[in-house]
Amino acid sequence: SSSMGFMEPLLPVARHPKICHNLRANILNMGYLIHDFQHICMHSLTSHSKLVFVDMGASLDFHGRFSPNAYIYNIYKTFGFVFDHIYAYEVTPKEAPKVYELVPEDLLSSWHWINVGVDASPYSKNNPFNLLLSKFTRKDDFVVVKLDIDTPHIELPLAHQLRDNAKLAELVDQFYFEYHVHQKELVGSWGPNVRGNVKDAMELMGELRKKGVAAHFWV
Repeated sequence: SSSMGFMEPLLPVARHPKICHNLRANILNMGYLIHDFQHICMHSLTSHSKLVFVDMGASLDFHGRFSPNAYIYNIYKTFGFVFDHIYAYEVTPKEAPKVYELVPEDLLSSWHWINVGVDASPYSKNNPFNLLLSKFTRKDDFVVVKLDIDTPHIELPLAHQLRDNAKLAELVDQFYFEYHVHQKELVGSWGPNVRGNVKDAMELMGELRKKGVAAHFWV
């Protein structure tokens, strides 16, 4: 990508390729993700760029000692990308004190906790893309979106909106998506709540990359 630099190849397993040899050990292995932070700094950011993270499926629950959601803001922070705004959508009701306790202290000033489910309707105020289009219109803002709500009939229309809306695709720089498809390797983790196939997933993510969105399969 001319603006995002190098990325990992899109693979049919939609995970680290090591899951083909040891699924249990690598189901949450994010070592396959590639971010070209030097290129992003040189080609995408200015001194007044706002850094925005929209997290759809923002549970702070841990898998053992590991929190997948924390991965994104931790790796960006490691390379000097500190988010000015984090919009965290989560449908599962959470007690506010517990959420406050789990949010890292250095993120409290930028954290917007929205404890409702997202809505794929283009006219809903609970569609996070409407928030982006209304509040962050500068091309030099750096926008990261993660979509993982385990609900294909909502998440697929949202992903298609990103693909089909030219203004939105121009605004979103990085997109992490757990595309829940009929896939043998992951059926044990996803269960029956899936839609589409591996070909559909590969085509969508490839189309997004062609439009300039750095699309990554998420875990």
